Amino acid sequence: MEARAGAAATDPGRYRERASSVPGAVLWRRITPPGSTAQRVLPDGCMDLIWADGELMVAGPDTEAQLGSAPAGTRYVGLRFAPGTGPAILGTPAHELRNRRVALADLWPAVQVRRLAGHLHSVLESGEMTDVGAAMEQVAGARYSLAGPPDPAVAQMVTLVRAGLPAAGVAVAAGISERQLLRRCLAAFGYGPKTLGRILRMNHAVDLARIGTPFATVAATAGYADQAHLAREVRALAGVPLSVLLS
Repeated sequence: MEARAGAAATDPGRYRERASSVPGAVLWRRITPPGSTAQRVLPDGCMDLIWADGELMVAGPDTEAQLGSAPAGTRYVGLRFAPGTGPAILGTPAHELRNRRVALADLWPAVQVRRLAGHLHSVLESGEMTDVGAAMEQVAGARYSLAGPPDPAVAQMVTLVRAGLPAAGVAVAAGISERQLLRRCLAAFGYGPKTLGRILRMNHAVDLARIGTPFATVAATAGYADQAHLAREVRALAGVPLSVLLS
Protein backbone atom coordinates (compact mmCIF):
# COMPACT_ATOMS: atom_id res chain seq x y z
CA MET A 1 0.00 0.00 0.00
CA GLU A 2 1.26 3.45 -0.85
CA ALA A 3 1.92 6.01 1.85
CA ARG A 4 0.10 8.84 0.15
CA ALA A 5 0.34 10.93 -2.97
CA GLY A 6 1.00 14.63 -2.75
CA ALA A 7 2.29 17.62 -4.61
CA ALA A 8 5.82 16.65 -3.63
CA ALA A 9 5.60 13.05 -4.80
CA THR A 10 8.64 12.24 -6.91
CA ASP A 11 7.08 9.42 -8.94
CA PRO A 12 3.70 10.97 -9.75
CA GLY A 13 2.68 8.39 -12.36
CA ARG A 14 -0.85 9.19 -13.50
CA TYR A 15 -1.28 11.81 -10.81
CA ARG A 16 -3.68 14.75 -10.90
CA GLU A 17 -4.68 17.32 -8.32
CA ARG A 18 -6.87 20.40 -8.00
CA ALA A 19 -7.95 22.85 -5.35
CA SER A 20 -10.73 21.37 -3.25
CA SER A 21 -14.06 22.88 -2.26
CA VAL A 22 -12.95 22.16 1.33
CA PRO A 23 -11.13 25.37 2.36
CA GLY A 24 -7.36 25.03 2.00
CA ALA A 25 -7.48 21.39 0.89
CA VAL A 26 -6.27 19.74 -2.31
CA LEU A 27 -8.13 16.89 -4.03
CA TRP A 28 -5.78 14.43 -5.71
CA ARG A 29 -6.08 11.16 -7.57
CA ARG A 30 -3.57 8.65 -8.82
CA ILE A 31 -3.50 5.32 -10.65
CA THR A 32 -0.33 3.31 -10.11
CA PRO A 33 1.23 2.88 -13.58
CA PRO A 34 2.71 -0.39 -14.88
CA GLY A 35 6.30 -0.91 -13.79
CA SER A 36 6.05 1.83 -11.18
CA THR A 37 8.84 1.96 -8.64
CA ALA A 38 8.37 2.91 -5.01
CA GLN A 39 6.95 6.39 -4.64
CA ARG A 40 8.78 8.84 -2.39
CA VAL A 41 6.37 11.18 -0.63
CA LEU A 42 7.82 14.16 1.18
CA PRO A 43 6.68 15.36 4.61
CA ASP A 44 4.46 18.42 4.27
CA GLY A 45 2.74 19.00 7.62
CA CYS A 46 -0.55 17.74 6.18
CA MET A 47 -3.02 14.95 6.88
CA ASP A 48 -4.86 13.06 4.12
CA LEU A 49 -8.16 11.22 3.88
CA ILE A 50 -7.59 8.52 1.25
CA TRP A 51 -9.79 6.14 -0.73
CA ALA A 52 -7.60 3.30 -2.02
CA ASP A 53 -9.56 0.95 -4.29
CA GLY A 54 -12.46 0.85 -1.86
CA GLU A 55 -10.49 1.07 1.38
CA LEU A 56 -10.66 4.27 3.42
CA MET A 57 -7.64 5.34 5.43
CA VAL A 58 -5.94 8.36 6.92
CA ALA A 59 -2.31 9.37 6.45
CA GLY A 60 -0.89 11.33 9.35
CA PRO A 61 1.79 14.02 9.19
CA ASP A 62 5.26 12.69 8.40
CA THR A 63 8.58 13.76 9.83
CA GLU A 64 10.56 12.31 6.93
CA ALA A 65 9.93 10.99 3.42
CA GLN A 66 7.92 7.79 3.11
CA LEU A 67 8.31 5.13 0.43
CA GLY A 68 5.32 3.15 -0.76
CA SER A 69 4.42 0.88 -3.63
CA ALA A 70 1.26 -0.77 -4.93
CA PRO A 71 0.25 -3.09 -7.79
CA ALA A 72 -0.21 -1.51 -11.19
CA GLY A 73 -3.69 -0.12 -11.67
CA THR A 74 -4.33 0.60 -7.99
CA ARG A 75 -6.60 3.64 -7.77
CA TYR A 76 -6.28 6.39 -5.17
CA VAL A 77 -8.37 9.44 -4.45
CA GLY A 78 -7.38 11.67 -1.57
CA LEU A 79 -8.06 14.91 0.21
CA ARG A 80 -4.90 16.57 1.50
CA PHE A 81 -5.91 19.03 4.19
CA ALA A 82 -3.93 22.22 4.73
CA PRO A 83 -1.48 22.14 7.65
CA GLY A 84 -3.41 22.44 10.90
CA THR A 85 -6.90 21.80 9.48
CA GLY A 86 -6.94 17.99 9.28
CA PRO A 87 -7.43 17.30 13.01
CA ALA A 88 -10.72 19.23 13.19
CA ILE A 89 -12.14 17.38 10.17
CA LEU A 90 -10.85 13.93 11.12
CA GLY A 91 -11.50 14.35 14.83
CA THR A 92 -8.02 13.29 15.96
CA PRO A 93 -5.03 15.31 17.21
CA ALA A 94 -2.31 15.28 14.58
CA HIS A 95 0.45 13.96 16.85
CA GLU A 96 -1.53 10.75 17.46
CA LEU A 97 -1.18 9.95 13.75
CA ARG A 98 2.40 11.16 13.26
CA ASN A 99 4.21 8.90 10.75
CA ARG A 100 1.20 6.55 10.69
CA ARG A 101 -1.34 5.23 8.18
CA VAL A 102 -4.52 4.00 9.83
CA ALA A 103 -7.90 2.72 8.69
CA LEU A 104 -10.60 5.36 8.90
CA ALA A 105 -12.66 2.85 10.89
CA ASP A 106 -10.09 3.21 13.68
CA LEU A 107 -11.03 6.88 13.99
CA TRP A 108 -14.72 7.09 13.05
CA PRO A 109 -17.66 4.86 14.06
CA ALA A 110 -17.57 1.68 11.98
CA VAL A 111 -21.17 2.11 10.78
CA GLN A 112 -20.36 5.60 9.50
CA VAL A 113 -17.29 4.35 7.62
CA ARG A 114 -19.24 1.44 6.08
CA ARG A 115 -21.92 3.86 4.95
CA LEU A 116 -19.34 6.17 3.39
CA ALA A 117 -17.48 3.30 1.71
CA GLY A 118 -20.74 1.97 0.29
CA HIS A 119 -21.69 5.40 -0.99
CA LEU A 120 -18.31 5.89 -2.66
CA HIS A 121 -18.59 2.43 -4.25
CA SER A 122 -21.99 3.25 -5.70
CA VAL A 123 -20.68 6.58 -6.97
CA LEU A 124 -17.79 4.84 -8.73
CA GLU A 125 -20.12 2.24 -10.23
CA SER A 126 -22.10 4.98 -11.94
CA GLY A 127 -19.32 7.49 -12.52
CA GLU A 128 -15.58 8.01 -12.38
CA MET A 129 -12.80 8.62 -9.87
CA THR A 130 -13.50 12.35 -10.10
CA ASP A 131 -17.00 11.65 -8.77
CA VAL A 132 -15.52 9.73 -5.83
CA GLY A 133 -13.44 12.80 -5.04
CA ALA A 134 -16.48 15.07 -5.16
CA ALA A 135 -18.34 12.74 -2.77
CA MET A 136 -15.39 12.77 -0.37
CA GLU A 137 -15.31 16.56 -0.52
CA GLN A 138 -18.99 16.67 0.41
CA VAL A 139 -18.42 14.55 3.53
CA ALA A 140 -15.26 16.38 4.58
CA GLY A 141 -16.86 19.76 3.87
CA ALA A 142 -19.79 18.93 6.15
CA ARG A 143 -17.41 17.97 8.96
CA TYR A 144 -15.40 21.13 8.34
CA SER A 145 -18.56 23.20 8.77
CA LEU A 146 -19.56 21.34 11.93
CA ALA A 147 -16.10 21.90 13.42
CA GLY A 148 -16.72 25.64 13.34
CA PRO A 149 -14.38 28.40 12.18
CA PRO A 150 -10.72 27.38 12.09
CA ASP A 151 -8.59 28.54 14.99
CA PRO A 152 -7.00 31.79 13.73
CA ALA A 153 -3.98 31.06 15.91
CA VAL A 154 -3.22 27.98 13.80
CA ALA A 155 -3.05 29.99 10.57
CA GLN A 156 -0.99 32.60 12.37
CA MET A 157 1.46 29.95 13.56
CA VAL A 158 1.91 28.67 10.00
CA THR A 159 2.56 32.20 8.75
CA LEU A 160 5.07 32.95 11.51
CA VAL A 161 6.87 29.63 11.09
CA ARG A 162 7.05 30.12 7.31
CA ALA A 163 8.62 33.50 7.97
CA GLY A 164 11.45 31.77 9.78
CA LEU A 165 10.74 32.95 13.33
CA PRO A 166 12.23 30.77 16.08
CA ALA A 167 9.84 29.11 18.53
CA ALA A 168 10.29 31.85 21.12
CA GLY A 169 9.44 34.52 18.54
CA VAL A 170 6.38 32.60 17.33
CA ALA A 171 5.14 32.26 20.91
CA VAL A 172 5.56 35.97 21.61
CA ALA A 173 3.86 36.97 18.37
CA ALA A 174 0.99 34.54 19.04
CA GLY A 175 0.63 35.80 22.61
CA ILE A 176 1.14 32.39 24.23
CA SER A 177 3.87 30.65 26.20
CA GLU A 178 6.38 28.36 24.49
CA ARG A 179 4.84 25.40 26.34
CA GLN A 180 1.39 26.32 25.02
CA LEU A 181 2.86 26.78 21.55
CA LEU A 182 4.36 23.30 21.59
CA ARG A 183 1.13 21.72 22.82
CA ARG A 184 -0.96 23.47 20.18
CA CYS A 185 1.53 22.69 17.42
CA LEU A 186 1.55 19.00 18.31
CA ALA A 187 -2.24 18.84 18.20
CA ALA A 188 -2.57 20.84 14.97
CA PHE A 189 0.47 19.74 12.95
CA GLY A 190 1.84 16.61 14.63
CA TYR A 191 5.15 18.13 15.66
CA GLY A 192 6.67 21.22 17.22
CA PRO A 193 7.31 24.56 15.51
CA LYS A 194 10.96 23.83 14.74
CA THR A 195 10.18 20.62 12.86
CA LEU A 196 7.22 22.25 11.13
CA GLY A 197 9.47 25.10 10.01
CA ARG A 198 12.08 22.72 8.59
CA ILE A 199 9.44 20.80 6.65
CA LEU A 200 7.66 23.84 5.23
CA ARG A 201 10.99 25.41 4.24
CA MET A 202 12.15 22.21 2.54
CA ASN A 203 8.94 21.96 0.52
CA HIS A 204 9.30 25.59 -0.55
CA ALA A 205 12.87 24.88 -1.64
CA VAL A 206 11.84 21.81 -3.64
CA ASP A 207 9.07 23.77 -5.35
CA LEU A 208 11.59 26.43 -6.38
CA ALA A 209 14.06 23.82 -7.63
CA ARG A 210 11.38 22.06 -9.67
CA ILE A 211 10.84 25.16 -11.80
CA GLY A 212 14.54 25.37 -12.60
CA THR A 213 15.77 27.81 -9.96
CA PRO A 214 19.55 27.38 -9.42
CA PHE A 215 20.29 25.63 -6.12
CA ALA A 216 22.27 28.58 -4.76
CA THR A 217 19.29 30.87 -5.42
CA VAL A 218 16.94 28.30 -3.90
CA ALA A 219 19.03 28.27 -0.71
CA ALA A 220 19.03 32.06 -0.41
CA THR A 221 15.35 32.48 -1.27
CA ALA A 222 14.10 29.70 1.02
CA GLY A 223 16.09 30.96 4.00
CA TYR A 224 19.00 28.53 4.25
CA ALA A 225 22.40 29.68 5.46
CA ASP A 226 24.00 28.47 2.22
CA GLN A 227 23.72 25.77 -0.43
CA ALA A 228 25.42 23.21 1.82
CA HIS A 229 22.76 23.83 4.49
CA LEU A 230 20.05 23.28 1.87
CA ALA A 231 21.69 20.02 0.79
CA ARG A 232 21.91 18.69 4.36
CA GLU A 233 18.30 19.52 5.17
CA VAL A 234 16.89 17.99 1.98
CA ARG A 235 18.87 14.79 2.51
CA ALA A 236 17.79 14.60 6.15
CA LEU A 237 14.08 15.08 5.42
CA ALA A 238 13.75 13.53 1.96
CA GLY A 239 16.34 10.78 2.29
CA VAL A 240 18.10 11.64 -0.97
CA PRO A 241 20.01 14.65 -2.38
CA LEU A 242 17.98 17.39 -4.04
CA SER A 243 19.31 16.50 -7.49
CA VAL A 244 18.14 12.89 -7.08
CA LEU A 245 14.77 14.07 -5.75
CA LEU A 246 14.20 16.19 -8.86
CA SER A 247 15.22 13.42 -11.24
